[in-house]
Amino acid sequence: MQKWLLFILLTPALSYGQAKKITLENIYKQNTFRAESVPGFHSMKDGRFYTEIENKNLVRKNFITGRTEGILINADDVKDENDKSLPLSDIEWSDDESKMLVSVSKEKIYRRSSKAFVYVYDLAGKKTLKIDDEKIMHASFSPDGSKVAFVKNNNLFYRDVASAKTIQITNDGAWNKIINGNCDWVYEEEFSFSKAFQWSADGNYLAYYKFNETGVPEYTIALYNDLYPTQYSYKYPKAGEANSIIQIHTYKIADGKDVLVDIGKETDIYIPRIKWSTTNSQLGIAWMNRLQNNLKWMIADANTGNTKVLYDETNKYYVDISDDFTFLPGNLFITTSEKEGYNQLYLYKMDGSLQAKLTQGSYDVDQVIGIDDLHKLVYFTAAYNSPLDRQLFTVSYANNQPVVKQITKGLGTHKIDMNSDFSFYVDNYSTINTPGSINIFDNKGKPVRSLKDNAALRLKLKEYGWSTASFIKVPNSKGDSLNGWMLKPANFIKTKKYPVLFCNYGGPGSQQVADSWGKISFWHQMLAQQGYIVVSIDNTGTGFRGEAFKKKTYLQLGQLEIEDQIDAAKYLGSLPYIDKARIGHWGWSFGGFMSSLAITKGAGVFKTAIAVAPVTDWQFYDNIYTERFMRTPQQNPKGYYETAPLNFTKNITGNFMIVHGTADDNVHFQNSVMMVDKMIENNVRFKSAYYPNKNHGISGGNTSFHIYTEMTDFILKNL
Repeated sequence: MQKWLLFILLTPALSYGQAKKITLENIYKQNTFRAESVPGFHSMKDGRFYTEIENKNLVRKNFITGRTEGILINADDVKDENDKSLPLSDIEWSDDESKMLVSVSKEKIYRRSSKAFVYVYDLAGKKTLKIDDEKIMHASFSPDGSKVAFVKNNNLFYRDVASAKTIQITNDGAWNKIINGNCDWVYEEEFSFSKAFQWSADGNYLAYYKFNETGVPEYTIALYNDLYPTQYSYKYPKAGEANSIIQIHTYKIADGKDVLVDIGKETDIYIPRIKWSTTNSQLGIAWMNRLQNNLKWMIADANTGNTKVLYDETNKYYVDISDDFTFLPGNLFITTSEKEGYNQLYLYKMDGSLQAKLTQGSYDVDQVIGIDDLHKLVYFTAAYNSPLDRQLFTVSYANNQPVVKQITKGLGTHKIDMNSDFSFYVDNYSTINTPGSINIFDNKGKPVRSLKDNAALRLKLKEYGWSTASFIKVPNSKGDSLNGWMLKPANFIKTKKYPVLFCNYGGPGSQQVADSWGKISFWHQMLAQQGYIVVSIDNTGTGFRGEAFKKKTYLQLGQLEIEDQIDAAKYLGSLPYIDKARIGHWGWSFGGFMSSLAITKGAGVFKTAIAVAPVTDWQFYDNIYTERFMRTPQQNPKGYYETAPLNFTKNITGNFMIVHGTADDNVHFQNSVMMVDKMIENNVRFKSAYYPNKNHGISGGNTSFHIYTEMTDFILKNL
């Protein structure tokens, strides 16, 4: 009887043992599990063709047949001033598709900014023009392709392609003082853009930001690259500190007239977006107060700078900024808003009056994919069937009784790229357990053909014994049901007790629990193969469950979130196949903050935690993000104190590893240093790892392999 039972219990393990072992080398050195993509994809202006890179050349392909119909650009024809071929891996088309910008030797600055050598390539003449002898930022064609605007040394320029003449628009740019046409650090990070200028649709005007950083405190990072470290100082406004003073300017190309736009007398404000209207001399400007609970869209006359308000929204918490504000022909504009509980689409007249509510229901619109002016259709994605799902829809704005139609089919996540005339769309469709398949459909949702099916990757996953995740519902102590996923070992035995590792981000509006490939990392699969159950729980404050659920955490960022993680750990610990004495938590950035709370406020529930690049006190973080959810430290001292992990280090009883890059420009190394200082003060044992000269992503060279080797070893020994 015992031999028979032993045979039954071992059979799954023997079968599973035939699968290849997932290694860190597979993941971080060999890219064994890389998914297919379509390099060089660009929907051409006629709507019938798209581009793709084949054998280094840029070819034209038919949307319907997939046939290659000629080489648009032979890679050997695109050469620099030294007759050396330029790679076509980083290109941008002019609107008329007669020219393209080719960027090389790109140098990353912050999360969204970089500089590079940039060339204009003329397709007809097969000629290449270097824009500038130095590396430049944000090179952008004018609408007719005759000029290229760019930023260099904090000043804005444009280059006339035909004459090869460069015009300097501003001349007061200075490091850590004045920036023209490029964002300061905090705008780039928290308002999600770096290029701070825009061409008008007719190319007659440039609108640009001017940031005066003079009054913003500096933060200094030591770079360990020589006998004496280099000191890198930049402007970083922490919570409660002064911001840049913003100006918006318009510049008329014909006569060089520069106009300062009237955005009001108050200077302690934000301008999170600018956007030209369909009338070429009218510029839309988004104005937001410091508390970020009042958003106004103004319209400015580019010739005079005079403005008037056309949209005004106030929220008792805060207003989220997105790119889903669009001016339409006929004196209309479309925007999204959470003002009625869920993120929905609204159509307004330019006098500010509501024309129609385009969508309604207990679901969140995710993003506007495109607007077909000819047929008056808005294409958008939404978390319609559940917060985990993304589908493509259309809604007409031709009348005041809009009808929403679902286009895509199949539960999961549909990532959409429409072609230029909205006749086709490319759908990268995946689920949490299935890599993306990239297919072309017509605009009614009828299949046209497959681009990439990732069949080879699916076979590879089977070869390595990939585990299948399942979605779970977890109750918290407030009566909410939290969404989660659970990844069990492929050879899971229900009578065995397993250790559990929580993977958590948990920040406002974020989502880790979604039916989408990539939500579970390859590293998590490796840990599952080594006998761990990995789970992720989207706590209170996460997105796509409506405004009320997302904004409950206002003024107490981290409090309800960690209570949910603790509740979830206790619930999972009650399940018969989970070892409640071996529950761990790991996260990066906001997730690192959550892991730091898990090992402090969750002491006794969480045995082990790894915090990578964590915020340990919100006073150390930037003001746009932090004040959006917490107001200032002066206005909310209790909220700041009670959510700072470093104030609760004396509670730590488990195993804690804290990891940081010393050159992290986002979440400063200071956070980990101060946390370590408090742990030393309270005689708390811990393990730390710091990565010299690495930023928030802690990557490059052998770094990713090293950090995950260290974390894997820590988990294997301590969980």
